[in-house]
Amino acid sequence: MSIINIIGLGFGDVSDLNFKSIKALEKHKNFFRTDKSPIIYYLNEKDIDYSSYDYIYETEDNFDNVYINIVNDLIENSKKYSVINYCVPKSPLLFDKVTQILLNHQMDKQIKINVYNNGGFIESVFNVLEKPMTSNIKVIDASDIKATTLDLNSDLIIFGIYDNLIASEIKIHLEEIYSDNHPIEIINSFFDKKKYSIPLYKLDRLDEYNYDSTIYIPKTNSNKNSYDMNNLIEIMERLRSKDGCMWDNEQTFESLRAYLIEESYEVVDAIDRDDIDALEEELGDLLLQVVFLSQIAREEGYFNIWHVISSISNKMIYRHPHVFSDTLVNGIDDISYNWDKLKNKNKDINTITESMMSIPKEFPTLLKAYKIQKKASKVGFDWDYKEDAYKKIQEEIIELKVAIDEKVIENIEDEFGDLLFAIINFGRFLNVNPETALNKTINKFISRFKYIEDTILKQGKRLEESNLEDMEKLWNEAKNI
Repeated sequence: MSIINIIGLGFGDVSDLNFKSIKALEKHKNFFRTDKSPIIYYLNEKDIDYSSYDYIYETEDNFDNVYINIVNDLIENSKKYSVINYCVPKSPLLFDKVTQILLNHQMDKQIKINVYNNGGFIESVFNVLEKPMTSNIKVIDASDIKATTLDLNSDLIIFGIYDNLIASEIKIHLEEIYSDNHPIEIINSFFDKKKYSIPLYKLDRLDEYNYDSTIYIPKTNSNKNSYDMNNLIEIMERLRSKDGCMWDNEQTFESLRAYLIEESYEVVDAIDRDDIDALEEELGDLLLQVVFLSQIAREEGYFNIWHVISSISNKMIYRHPHVFSDTLVNGIDDISYNWDKLKNKNKDINTITESMMSIPKEFPTLLKAYKIQKKASKVGFDWDYKEDAYKKIQEEIIELKVAIDEKVIENIEDEFGDLLFAIINFGRFLNVNPETALNKTINKFISRFKYIEDTILKQGKRLEESNLEDMEKLWNEAKNI
């Protein structure tokens, strides 16, 4: 079995290398991930032979290929020389993806891995910054930042800022939760202790990024304006504590029901008004209801907010097998079919009637009718052409007129409901959502009526003093505005 010694070169000072690492460098064939390391001068002084993999970074178009090529070359050379050294800057266990691959597959590859670490990365960061280490520290690889949850309540250390392009991508991601002027510190050399203190917006304006470059972002203080999900949960916990708010402590699932509905409608209203500022605020109010209800459930021993988040995450993965698994789809129809199939399986719904009955009774009736019609349509219970659906409207109008002429209240109500149902069905053929369409019409009516009222009031009159003819004239004026 061949051996690969993985040697972490620390942070540029050869005196920090332990005796075992130095002896290995002198004795075995050395393969450096990069020769852009201050330690190289020592090898040249001692006439120690080495080669680097910098050329692979220049020839491959993505990092995954770089890592695979380096791993394959190391394995081949380990078989050729029996024992080799793979040398990486800083700490291999924290920084190096090649090390991760080798450690995960050393038995498969029939190689033995020895790791010689020299110097702690986190300690070195705080040594350069001349700050004491905190209890909350999060270390992030720049290449993984998009898949990482940033934490405002921890010190963040981001490594792997090799150039301005990476710095620019990091800045865009950080600006989603930090202000443009949020203070950050850049370490550009651990050996020389070279660092900069700059506001976030200048992150991609430095010209000295290299393999040492590391960003340090201190956690936000108690007087901050930025908060994350953990902060919101803590706020709700305090409000519900014995020293919290009496009103919040009195709330139950049932008492919050009305607020949940109200906040949901206010979100919809912000969307309809295309008011982005209001949408941000109303989404926050809606999120508060989710956290509030989850906190009550936690206190009752049912579940907590993290269970809620895990549940919806599992559901999204389960219902999107074309994204998270190997299911093939040919379009949106296939996606919709798979979604319904998986949803029904999960809820133990076996018939179309059961799926219709599963629609919550609290749903707005227009929307409920629309959804029921769509479910029936999916199994072929539908008109072939929209013209047939339109004829059904005309038929229902005639039947309503007959009921009105007969003056039977119950029949009038039934036929009026049938007419509404037929109109909603025709709208489905036109891809018109009845809730959205009616809501627009309501807003349009209010806007035009406001024009009528404002105009009449400006004339020194009241609406009651105007006749229908005058109001209809103003209505037509409003239509043209």
